[in-house]
Amino acid sequence: MVEPYDDLPIIDAHHHLWDLSLGAQPWLTTPPWTSFRYGDYAPIRRDFLIGDYRRAATGHNVVASVTMEAEWDEHRLVEETAWTAARHAENPAFPAGHVARTFLHLPGSKVELAAHAATPLVRGIRHKPTAASSPDRVEPGAIGGMSDPEWRRGYAALGPLDLHFELQAPWWHVGELLDLIAAFPETPVVINHAFLPSDRSPEAMAGWRHAIRRAASAPGTTMKISGIGVPGRPWSLDDNRPIIETIVEAFGADRAMFASNFPVDGICASFDTIFQSFKAATASLPRADRLKLFHDTAIRVYRLGIPLVAA
Repeated sequence: MVEPYDDLPIIDAHHHLWDLSLGAQPWLTTPPWTSFRYGDYAPIRRDFLIGDYRRAATGHNVVASVTMEAEWDEHRLVEETAWTAARHAENPAFPAGHVARTFLHLPGSKVELAAHAATPLVRGIRHKPTAASSPDRVEPGAIGGMSDPEWRRGYAALGPLDLHFELQAPWWHVGELLDLIAAFPETPVVINHAFLPSDRSPEAMAGWRHAIRRAASAPGTTMKISGIGVPGRPWSLDDNRPIIETIVEAFGADRAMFASNFPVDGICASFDTIFQSFKAATASLPRADRLKLFHDTAIRVYRLGIPLVAA
């Protein structure tokens, strides 16, 4: 039985911040609205700053967090990093680390990556590669995809800058991911949002489970358990326990971590509902493993310099 508000320390490994007065995110401020996997994004078209985040997380022992780029205008990506670093200066634990954004296949990517890396807060880079809409539509070499030679030239700059890569792509791109890791074994990869198991049909789940096992076989990969809401229905433990258990079994507690994906996942559920479900799904695990999933793995992956907690 999970106590309602236990003292389990949490490092939220993925959330966003934004101030819409900056005019940096047209997807949140300017119609026509882009369609996203959770449907109507109207509930999050408002500022979400540290105070908002802390209120959302009330009752849980969140000791630090990692911010994820929030799709600023592509010409203002280094500005987003500077803005986030200013938030860190105000409160060093929120965020304690940041993942920035660069379009890896564009000519100026190396210069931009160097600018991100010059900010000590930045630990990694996310660029959502071009992705197919279904497993049978994967197109090797697609512009902006993981096998695009131009994209890989940008990717090659990550290792020398001591930056890891955060992948957000559907599970059916696991083949491209494994090829990428083989070509650049020095660059760790964090897979975002559980490899996007949006389709919960039996056939899709079988494919997703196979992809999870393949991804886990690659050294240097870590899985982020987040963003697993099901479009069109409330977040539930019944829906998501199999996702959580499959990932923990495949990756182990040393290579998996929990995250809120707030405020985006706030469309599906409250922070409390999501983290109470994470806690319930792992209640039978040893405390040492739970500490890794909720706290220690994020410290290692994001090099946060925060002390580990004795089990």
